[in-house]
Amino acid sequence: MALVEILLPAMGEGIIEATLISWMKNEGDVISVDENLIEVATDKVNSEVPSTASGILHKKLFNDNDVIAVGKPFAIISTDGDATISSPEVKVERTEEKIIPPVVDNKIHTPTIIENKTVDYLKTDKFLSPLVQNIAKEEGLTNQDLESIIGSGKEGRITKDDILAYINAKSNIHTPNAITEHKIEMQKVEIKETTISTTNNASISNENTNIVPMDRMRKLIADHMIKSIQTSAHVCSFIEADLTNIVTWRNENKSKFKEKYGENLTFTPILIEAIAKALVEFPILTASLDGNNIIYKKDINIGMAAALPDGNLIVPVIKNADMLNLLGLAKKVNELGARAKKNQLKPDEIQGGTYTMTNLGSFGNLFGTPIINQPQVAILGVGAIVKKPVVVESNSQESIAIRSMMYLSHSYDHRVIDGFVGGTFVKRVAEILEGFDVNREI
Repeated sequence: MALVEILLPAMGEGIIEATLISWMKNEGDVISVDENLIEVATDKVNSEVPSTASGILHKKLFNDNDVIAVGKPFAIISTDGDATISSPEVKVERTEEKIIPPVVDNKIHTPTIIENKTVDYLKTDKFLSPLVQNIAKEEGLTNQDLESIIGSGKEGRITKDDILAYINAKSNIHTPNAITEHKIEMQKVEIKETTISTTNNASISNENTNIVPMDRMRKLIADHMIKSIQTSAHVCSFIEADLTNIVTWRNENKSKFKEKYGENLTFTPILIEAIAKALVEFPILTASLDGNNIIYKKDINIGMAAALPDGNLIVPVIKNADMLNLLGLAKKVNELGARAKKNQLKPDEIQGGTYTMTNLGSFGNLFGTPIINQPQVAILGVGAIVKKPVVVESNSQESIAIRSMMYLSHSYDHRVIDGFVGGTFVKRVAEILEGFDVNREI
């Protein structure tokens, strides 16, 4: 019998860990290659992870709600062969690090050179996520350091903010008692926050209220939105577009389109097509900011924000949208939209976006001020299409006609995008939409 470790695969760009939601197999079950073992949750999407070996599920290495680092084993499969455990070889490089001497009583101690050996963070009683462990390793923290940190997370867990605050405080420490003082201050803050939280809950908790903790996705969305507001200087420009030609053409061709291609023809792919054309003319809109450097990106990957049945938000991404025709865009929109509602999106399908469109009109809203999807620099909100009387000009004659109108709301990061560019871009999108060819073939 050979024992094979099943590793958590890469889950998408920038994802280093995932939360185990549930096991799909029990110990002792027969497993085939590519048969799903577990369901995990990353930033915004749930995914099923298949086995890379066939045999019998010998041991589960994690329980529900545990956090698993990418590249780490989460299960052991027993197969035919010798009784050995097979796992990828991990090479650990040993480096030397110079320790800066502390200043005590105005005397500088002699610096020493020590080996930066790997610390076994499992010896501490505190739960450490892979992200916290990585930060601890990079900063050379010891288990004693970690034990001194008062965690603000659930059940006293150390969060990223906790460890960064400790590192920042430690870098400014010049006396032996400073760490102790820092611990005392953290304890005071924790006690104060606990008291306030208890008081608030007591004051609002009665028979007419119901306190429900945020679920994982709601917390992630909340953090992402706050981060965006704190990061980008939001400005929003509005313009109204006449979509009468598009509405007329779609009404005349949606049945033919369905019959010919087997796809529903909605307004979304038409809107994304116009946005992609405009983005080709305004490459700064697909850029991102890194410090004082603007990173221009050649790929036009348009995310389409979608509401899930539980009210949460997810943003599947259409890669290289400028290279797809209307049929290709319709297929992508329908496929990603359908799988988003079933929580079947793959991690890669919500990564790599360079610009985002959100459909405010799906809720009957005319316009809004959407929040930028970091690290992007702009987002376009499209409102409901509404028939209204509009002044139109034809052959130098003005008249009032009933037209199908829609507001476009363009939020952009003023650190990178000035009003001229942000306003001109959304105007260009409107021009492309208004210039739609009513004689276009499907």
